[in-house]
Amino acid sequence: MSDRRAQTGRGSWQVKLACVWTGELVSVLTSSILQMGFVWHITLSTGSAGMLSLASLAGFLPLALFGTFAGAIVDRLPLRRVLVGADLFIAGVSAVVALVSLTGTLPVGVVVAALFFRAVGSAFHTPAFQTLTPLVAPAEHLTRLAGVTQAVQSGGYILGTAVAAVIYPAWGLTAMVALDVAGALFATAAVVAARLDADGCRAGGAGADTADSPRSRAGGREPAGIARAARSLAAETAEGYRVLRGYRGLFALLWCGFAFTLFFSPISALFPLMTMGQFGGTTADAALAEIAFAAGMIAGSALLTATGGFRNRALAVVAATALYGASTVAAGLLGSDGFLAFLALSFLMGASSPWYSGPQTALMQEKIPPEFLGRVFGLYGAIMSWAMPAGLAVSTLFADSVGAPAWFVGAGTAMVALALVTWLIPCVRNVEEC
Repeated sequence: MSDRRAQTGRGSWQVKLACVWTGELVSVLTSSILQMGFVWHITLSTGSAGMLSLASLAGFLPLALFGTFAGAIVDRLPLRRVLVGADLFIAGVSAVVALVSLTGTLPVGVVVAALFFRAVGSAFHTPAFQTLTPLVAPAEHLTRLAGVTQAVQSGGYILGTAVAAVIYPAWGLTAMVALDVAGALFATAAVVAARLDADGCRAGGAGADTADSPRSRAGGREPAGIARAARSLAAETAEGYRVLRGYRGLFALLWCGFAFTLFFSPISALFPLMTMGQFGGTTADAALAEIAFAAGMIAGSALLTATGGFRNRALAVVAATALYGASTVAAGLLGSDGFLAFLALSFLMGASSPWYSGPQTALMQEKIPPEFLGRVFGLYGAIMSWAMPAGLAVSTLFADSVGAPAWFVGAGTAMVALALVTWLIPCVRNVEEC
């Protein structure tokens, strides 16, 4: 791995990452603007909670359906090609929406379809983006860089939410779509400017299929026929799963993360109900709670970046789970006049998030061989994506009957218990060596 990183040029990896991350910040910003525009368009057009739920499903279902195999495809191709292709695909989807909106009406079905296909692009872009950092940066910086990544994404989300509130009433959805296309094109230009392929980011050089490279052995010869190609992808994906399973600590954290997502996903969906139901707030107050959460993520990311986290990164994951759970319990116990305290607790929940995901990401980037990173991150994202609808389905059945505050208390208690159980697993406690 040190030889591979030496090929990138030790003095230039910061510039390359800064270039790509600048493009990512702009892309996340414009995507957040458009996502808010889509939500408001559906709300104003239909006033239907069912349509909003369908839109949410369209947004994460591709990650569950395609994420598993997307990682194998990422491992076959040069990173620049995947990142640029995904960005251009998402820009193309937005351009189609813009053309439809110019007719004077934008059917909700078109918006839902756009959310689905944009998520297809994200299913490929996400594992490629996560794979990039360890292929460019030295291993000792990975945890701090994971914090920077979280900050970039959280910052883009906060700015996007604020800018959307100005653009939508002034210029409408068409302007938001145009901005998103421009953001995707800017991100594409940033990736091209970083010259990732020219630096041999993968074994044998990104974009270079040498006879000895794993990617060449896996995908250098084009399979004859769709069925054979599908079998090849399935075999490569299964190989990635076996590689991940060989790291017992990471494998245990994966399934602990699945359980955490089961409890977390309903909490994120119930945030507006807590604000407007328990505290009698407005939609502006609900947006303020979301911003407080995202601001907490930026603060947590900054702290992780500055300190590098705990020496034992499993401890950081467990502590973050416990803090998130304890904050959730406290939020559920607040009275009707506790909105300001709810904002503070939302900030704490957000601050714990980078300490949960950042160390795990760094561990995988550091331990998993580079030729399997795309598959492992694709599998991880797909498994987490399947946990989200399961958690939301349970909350749909029971949250209305027990109430959002009681659900917060119950889910938060479960998270604290999960943190304890996770720490009791020996291979998790010793994940640095396991």
